[in-house]
Amino acid sequence: MDYKSQRTLAARVSLLRIVFGIIWAIDAAFKWTPSFQSSYLAQVKAAAVGQPHWLAWLFRTAESVIQIDPHAFAVATALVESLTAFGLIIGFARRAGYLIGLGFSLVVWALAEGFGGPYTAGSTDIGTGIIYAVVFAALYGLDRAVGPSPWSFDAVIARRWRRWSRFSEAHR
Repeated sequence: MDYKSQRTLAARVSLLRIVFGIIWAIDAAFKWTPSFQSSYLAQVKAAAVGQPHWLAWLFRTAESVIQIDPHAFAVATALVESLTAFGLIIGFARRAGYLIGLGFSLVVWALAEGFGGPYTAGSTDIGTGIIYAVVFAALYGLDRAVGPSPWSFDAVIARRWRRWSRFSEAHR
């Protein structure tokens, strides 16, 4: 692939990252609402309903930990989503951000969405968390394939501090 084609592809991957960041920012804004923060524990409890018996320990453990301070967990969730959105939009610490976003999405899918289940007759949705995890994994792979992002704060930092690319670039 020639240099111009690679730069064009890298720009498209950057655009995908930015659009995904805007989606995360919208989602994060909902997490700062009083209705989300006041119903945080109830959402986890609701996800546990109808789950297989062998998963009960996971939901009981999550509930008992969150019960310590549900508001703090709701604020932490809002903060993680906000920082993730910010990082995606400006292209900051992309390598770490993709991996953290992937892990966080899987936790949300498991605990808040109950793995998208229970899977019974009439189920029509597997949850959004798993889709988010796949997008994070795809962005990581795409960044690795196309090389340094032209539209990222990481590129600015890496020009001044070469070691930064170990933290920010998936291809390193």
